[in-house]
Amino acid sequence: MAGGMFSGLSRQDAARFSFLLATPVIFAAGALKVGDLMGPLGNGIRGQVLVGSLLSGIGAYLSVRYLVKYFRTRTLTPFAIYCVVAGAGSIVYLSVR
Repeated sequence: MAGGMFSGLSRQDAARFSFLLATPVIFAAGALKVGDLMGPLGNGIRGQVLVGSLLSGIGAYLSVRYLVKYFRTRTLTPFAIYCVVAGAGSIVYLSVR
């Protein structure tokens, strides 16, 4: 999103572009795992995986819809703070571990 904004996109367009850019990658990662799900590794969990995939897809759609509306009127400052805190926490956790 920051790269899009630096190139002159509005907050809303940068958010929409970044979410749209991630969609094919997420879809491809799921498609690569379909073979495992249909094979012996998927025995006994196919129903749970289908329900989980459906619910996560609905949750992702709703969250993206909310965030695009949020970025229309507000800044990215809370998101930037979250990214810095989560990144710093991950560095500390992975360094100590």
